[in-house]
Amino acid sequence: MLKKITILGISVVIILVIISYSISDNPTEKNNDELQLIVKGDVVMPSKVSRPGCEEMDRCYVPSIITTETGKQVTWVNEDSAFHSVTSGFYDAPSDLFDSGYLDPSESFAFTFTESGTYDYFCTLHPWMKGQVIVE
Repeated sequence: MLKKITILGISVVIILVIISYSISDNPTEKNNDELQLIVKGDVVMPSKVSRPGCEEMDRCYVPSIITTETGKQVTWVNEDSAFHSVTSGFYDAPSDLFDSGYLDPSESFAFTFTESGTYDYFCTLHPWMKGQVIVE
């Protein structure tokens, strides 16, 4: 009798494990959903650019100078762990053409350039971060 109860108990445990495994979230599907949320940018703010020094190697915005065509959109992505912004003009003289506001880590900002010209931009929080968009 004890042997039958033990076998029945083990069988129930095995069935419960199989059921719980089959209804649990599939990690592969979850990872694919997360990957689809990643925004690909034309310009990236890489990690650790919130500290001075990135300007010495011209890597505060990557690339720091981008060329595009009239009517095209440029997308910036903050891949740093700190807040950043993309603001037109210079730190001491913003031009008010565009301003992303503060971008959280992993957030992005896009702007469509409708006129040709050279557009300088910077980060309001980190004045050493500078970039340029050339629209042809």
